[in-house]
Amino acid sequence: MLRRPLALIAALLLILLISWSLRPKPSAEVARTALIMGTLVEIKGVGPDQKHTEEAISAAFDIMKSEEARFSSRIETSQISAINRNKGALEADPEVLFVLQLGQQISRQSAGAFHMGLGRLIKLWGFEAVNPRVPETQAIKQLLPAFTQDAVSMAGTGVERTDPRIQLDLGGIAKGYAVDRALEVLRASGLQSASVNAGGDIGLLGGHGERPWKIGIQHPRKPGELLATLELRDRAIVTSGDYERFFEIDGVRYHHILNPQTGLPARACQSVTVVAPRVAEADALATAVFVLGPNKGLALLENSSAVEGLIVGADGQVKVTAGLKGQVQWR
Repeated sequence: MLRRPLALIAALLLILLISWSLRPKPSAEVARTALIMGTLVEIKGVGPDQKHTEEAISAAFDIMKSEEARFSSRIETSQISAINRNKGALEADPEVLFVLQLGQQISRQSAGAFHMGLGRLIKLWGFEAVNPRVPETQAIKQLLPAFTQDAVSMAGTGVERTDPRIQLDLGGIAKGYAVDRALEVLRASGLQSASVNAGGDIGLLGGHGERPWKIGIQHPRKPGELLATLELRDRAIVTSGDYERFFEIDGVRYHHILNPQTGLPARACQSVTVVAPRVAEADALATAVFVLGPNKGLALLENSSAVEGLIVGADGQVKVTAGLKGQVQWR
């Protein structure tokens, strides 16, 4: 007589057990920062538990540090420094070849507005020094002929500078590549939600929980204020602006985004935001568009696959690619 109630109770317990096992497991959000590639990098991740998430973030930081050791022209043992010293071709890692090929592709698409060989020019301006300066006009002119061609020539795995005046400086693309690599590590670790922000070079994995990541775009002329926000999932977003690194002399602003044709700071834009599948691509395109200016820059973005952008011209006027217009939330 008691068998049916006992069977019913057992069935109910089984249902409860199955329901409990199917419940979403508790997740832990972890955020950490580190100084890499001369900028503060913040990584946020959401995983099944805090220990797993922290281990994934540590591995992501490690891969970014290894890419810095490979690409930084300020580290004497890096491959980029070796290429800069070498008079002939030098064998390069697949990672270096990939970044150089992507950089050359964007350089050609932008008619040279993005250039990877401005190292000597950047040093002339001293943006990395305590006291930056406006270089002598003649010193700039001596370098300009080198920037009318590709920064490097590549044959197989060999890399060679096209002109001895060229010094590779991959600050406009390698930082984005390092963020891409960090995202690969986070994804491989099983994290489904993460963000990597390297001084404005941002890579996003999934959404922020159930919602997209909400990314603010800084107003280029109102410090501390946002121009707009975007909601994104699984995308890269990079903003380049003339307010990031600059100095002023007699009321004139001299910033670090240099025009390869003139050797002077590009003057057509205040800021450029690019949304793309990869951070490295968004990084280089943001620089190229800044140099090209609103009209040519917008055309470059519209003609680039799966890429969108927002451009603030020197006059403060804003241009937005067609695919982004409905997504921008103005502040």
